[in-house]
Amino acid sequence: MQIRKSADIAQEELCSFSEHAQLSLSQIETLNVFDRPSFDESVLAGYDSLWVGGASDANVLQPDDYPFVIDAQKLLLHCCEKGLPVFASCFGFQLAVLALGGSIIESEGEFEMGTIPISLSNSAAKDTLLKDIPEPFLAVSVHKQKAVELPQGCELLAYTEQCVHGIKVKNKPFWAFQFHPEINKSTLVQRLTFYKNCYTENESQLEHVIASARETPESNSLMKKFVDRVLLC
Repeated sequence: MQIRKSADIAQEELCSFSEHAQLSLSQIETLNVFDRPSFDESVLAGYDSLWVGGASDANVLQPDDYPFVIDAQKLLLHCCEKGLPVFASCFGFQLAVLALGGSIIESEGEFEMGTIPISLSNSAAKDTLLKDIPEPFLAVSVHKQKAVELPQGCELLAYTEQCVHGIKVKNKPFWAFQFHPEINKSTLVQRLTFYKNCYTENESQLEHVIASARETPESNSLMKKFVDRVLLC
């Protein structure tokens, strides 16, 4: 599931998912909710999993402006109920939190932007995807909304001082991350440059974030682990 207005960014995101999951483009079918804002669980027929990307053109707290937010939450809840594997990133994480009965709030003041260290919970040591990830690890995070409490029925996997960053639905193959497992250093630079008017106040701030960007191999490894340890298990 994609939430992208720009065709160029949509293609870049698709290629990033393909690269880090080590899946061919022919193995991935996209549903861009800006092109198709109304849908139901029938879109999942014949597929092995649901992957959800990020968004810089929408807000999960504004369903009146972005009507696909409601159907997207219903789709995620359907996956959870049926046990269809889910891997959700950033906006997908926020959709999942809301679908599972949690809450998302607007960040007040400064928000996370760039390459940041992520801490792991005790539960992560036994998690299928995170059990061999070092703590802390670096990941790309750019978001103005956040979750500060865990939805019921979920395990906390990752966090920062500001917010929850990783959850798994208990006894379900359902993972969601506020950070971007699909974005590496070079993609972060491209993405922030494209969306600079959305996230940065001036060129100086943009240059500072870009200069502090780092590679994020541990974060980027999660998608292939999802394929190997969940989908192919």
